[in-house]
Amino acid sequence: MVTALIVIGSAIMVGNIVAYVRFIRNSTDIMLSGKHGEPLWEKIGLVLLIFFLAGYLGVAFAGKPDYLMAGILFFGAIFVSLALVLMYYLVDTLKDRSLEVTETLIGVIEARDSNLNGHSRNVQMLCMCLYKHLPTEMKEGINPVNFEYAALLHDVGKLGVPEAILNKPGKLDPDEWDVMKQHPKIAMDLLKSLPSFENIKDWILYHHERIDGKGYYGIPGDDIPMAARIIAVCDTYSAITMRRSYKDKRTHEEAIEIIKDVAGSQLDPDIATIFMTIPKEELQACTPETVDF
Repeated sequence: MVTALIVIGSAIMVGNIVAYVRFIRNSTDIMLSGKHGEPLWEKIGLVLLIFFLAGYLGVAFAGKPDYLMAGILFFGAIFVSLALVLMYYLVDTLKDRSLEVTETLIGVIEARDSNLNGHSRNVQMLCMCLYKHLPTEMKEGINPVNFEYAALLHDVGKLGVPEAILNKPGKLDPDEWDVMKQHPKIAMDLLKSLPSFENIKDWILYHHERIDGKGYYGIPGDDIPMAARIIAVCDTYSAITMRRSYKDKRTHEEAIEIIKDVAGSQLDPDIATIFMTIPKEELQACTPETVDF
């Protein structure tokens, strides 16, 4: 029985260490440090877990543990597991609440623009839907929490665009279009005071770039961040299927045909192809309930 408690406890501690390392690797997002590399407290936590395991094994193999010692070590491993579960829960709750606050803020901002109301939330939901369908190699370097924030905040710069331009019933003239094209840069100005958003600034800044290099900043193809290319596809679909003051909404089928036509010139062809394979029902489920698309 003593041996069984030690073996099981050791296995639990190894599992705790693996789970902790995975948590650290997956938690470099704007809700934690927003910086690359592990903060000191994360390293200390890992060292303590390894030390606990080493002591556990040391007692098991070098000492003569009895039922009391084996029980203390076993339940100690259980306690560490519960502490880790609680930590994961608290962090996830923090992320969810922060995202809800951000969504509310975006809703308030978009209320001033009849052409934008609900668009950011729609793009956010479309992006996370598309993200789930992407192959692993396309997700490399894209933290899902960071990505969700970037998708939600991609048009926050329109807060600095005059309402007369935002709500113009017809097409914009060249001067007005030049002002509109400043919204990604305005977003950077709004967010630059928040160091935690460093990881997503280029995703927002370059979400209007084109594969052929004819976008806002003339950045071609592979030089465009992968996350920005993903947002561009979802932004395009949302813009096509959403009612605007200067145009009526288009159907899902029409949007897919347009995306197919501009894949390879405006949009990344690989990402567009994956997007077009997503069932219609999944994409339509990304429409915010309170928005008339």
